[in-house]
Amino acid sequence: MKLISWNVNGLRACMQKGFLDFFKEADADIFCIQESKLSEGQLTLDLPGYHQYWNYAEKKGYSGTAIFSKQEPLSVSYGIGIPEHDREGRVITLEFPGFYMVTCYTPNSQRELARLTYRMEWEDAFQNYIRTLDAEKPVIVCGDLNVAHQEIDLKNPKSNHHNAGFSDEERGRMTAFLDSGFTDTFRYFYPDLTDVYSWWSYMFSAREKNTGWRIDYFLSSKRLDKQLTGAAIHTAVLGSDHCPVELTLSDI
Repeated sequence: MKLISWNVNGLRACMQKGFLDFFKEADADIFCIQESKLSEGQLTLDLPGYHQYWNYAEKKGYSGTAIFSKQEPLSVSYGIGIPEHDREGRVITLEFPGFYMVTCYTPNSQRELARLTYRMEWEDAFQNYIRTLDAEKPVIVCGDLNVAHQEIDLKNPKSNHHNAGFSDEERGRMTAFLDSGFTDTFRYFYPDLTDVYSWWSYMFSAREKNTGWRIDYFLSSKRLDKQLTGAAIHTAVLGSDHCPVELTLSDI
């Protein structure tokens, strides 16, 4: 089974930069996107062989997620069941016979950590939601989680300490989540690999210099570890300030 996740930073713009070419080439069983920046009815995608599920933010041109799946799920839910956290279209959950598939676009803590308090509330609520699912069957979580967990997950850890995405609070929440029974699948295969990132600023030629951050993930319940077969970060794929990330595993 092949899974892909990509923060497209505006799907309409990404469509003009090769989104469908990569989508067709990837031929994923499940393809998740974040930051679609769409309202309902703004874009119709013709994706033969896929079921489509969209979650839109109330605010126009902001946030939003989608999942495209070859297999029809048993059930679909949008958000995490808490109104204050569900206005921005950040979460979709598909239930399959052997697992839950969750795509997530985690709120950014913003400049000078202006939204950190809300981010911490979100983290607690989201992690509780995932643990509730995990009590029923294994969970795979993917998406732009807006945190570089370890120093090897960004180019300049010292100068970014206490900045959004690399604060002690955000990193600590990721550590706690993994410690509660989840695997960072990329690090499962590549525990010490450096200089591989999934996001680069549009400023200062960051992508050309590979001055990036790894903030896009596939996390899975630890009891799936033996079924993990591969992980990849497609750094050569353009179209967004993020690149797609991939997880392959045996059928669950």
